Amino acid sequence: MLLTCHVGRLVLSTSVMMQVQPETIIQAVKQMKKKQRDAFLEDLLASTSPDYLVSIREARAQYKKGKVKTLKEAFG
Repeated sequence: MLLTCHVGRLVLSTSVMMQVQPETIIQAVKQMKKKQRDAFLEDLLASTSPDYLVSIREARAQYKKGKVKTLKEAFG
């Protein structure tokens, strides 16, 4: 966990290490609203998968270039 404290223009950061059991995380995720849960799972996947991050960058670049298809074009 990273704690930050803003004092004027000065930003102080401190890292805190703590042990969390998988069951605790699972229970917390189950209690999240769908939108929160989806965002958390996407962040988790992104933080643990360099390939996932590359695929997001590639998809965003293709989107910017207009290389997109409608659902009908893609799936008929």
